[in-house]
Amino acid sequence: MSATLQTRRPGVRPVVAVTTGEPAGIGPEIAIRAAWAMRHQVNAVLVGDAAFLAMTAAAIDPAIRISAISTMAARAAGLPHFGSERLCALDIPLGAHVQPGVLDKENGRYVLATLDAAIEGVRAGWFDAIATAPVQKSTINDAGVPFSGHTEYFAEQTGTARVVMLLAGQPQGDAGAAPLRVALATTHLPLKDVSAALTQDGLGQTLDIIDADLRRKFGIAAPRILVTGLNPHAGENGYLGREEIDTIAPALAAARARGIDARGPYPADTLFQPKYLQDADCVLAMYHDQGLPVLKYATFGHGVNITLGLPLIRTSVDHGTALDLAAQGVGRADCTSMQAALAAALHMVHASTP
Repeated sequence: MSATLQTRRPGVRPVVAVTTGEPAGIGPEIAIRAAWAMRHQVNAVLVGDAAFLAMTAAAIDPAIRISAISTMAARAAGLPHFGSERLCALDIPLGAHVQPGVLDKENGRYVLATLDAAIEGVRAGWFDAIATAPVQKSTINDAGVPFSGHTEYFAEQTGTARVVMLLAGQPQGDAGAAPLRVALATTHLPLKDVSAALTQDGLGQTLDIIDADLRRKFGIAAPRILVTGLNPHAGENGYLGREEIDTIAPALAAARARGIDARGPYPADTLFQPKYLQDADCVLAMYHDQGLPVLKYATFGHGVNITLGLPLIRTSVDHGTALDLAAQGVGRADCTSMQAALAAALHMVHASTP
């Protein structure tokens, strides 16, 4: 059975699974802090080792109450709907004792088990969405499981052939600015491999996914997508590269013929200006470090990583595990991005159409 987008239950706080990430990092702390801060708006169910999470919660604030439920009990009767006076934790046992700031490959498979439980919960109707705390790729790989990232793992586990990474956030210092959304045509590739990875068919599929999810999960009736070129000055009419002429422009023309409002290709060095972005719903950049430096400069610590194309809602923080902070004890990590990820998941649940 594949995962499917859930429809919000009337009169019930949306239920979001919050996977707590690498246990030696700041994930458990920021997941608890964000879930507790937003407990009146969303039933954020922590997914991780319940005893470890309760111990962490007590160190953060003794007022935070966590009640555990096993996956076996959830499968038998579903999740209990606690009031806002406590948090629920779907208990996934750790593989080894946790020392904050110190990685242990014995917990690599535990991290994956939390993701699997969250996906199972969406399929079973326990959860309306998933928000993920950061994981450490090296720990999972050291545990003997090839792992390139959350995005690819969710795609594989849900049988999704193609997904799109989108980062979004409110530009800081400008409360009146429209949300900035940047999607990527390619993700974690060496720069030398980007050109070969860009194809008309691939760009067309990416634009289809962006357009469909902006409509379906964000409630945007007629999305407008601005697309960057690959080369400086968008190729300068072929003098600085032909990818814009041979690949990007034809893909955009075909997308427009399908009814998608996709414009470009525009020079990336001038596109990210308010006068161009004010009416845009998303920018599609050709590679990771073309679009994300701008997004992270404008929104870092408040940004959200969203996976488009999945048959479920998945949001995440815009930062890593911060092992150095975790090693210093609780109280130093900033949970703003985790709260933003929860808020984005909540917004998408409310805006979504089946």
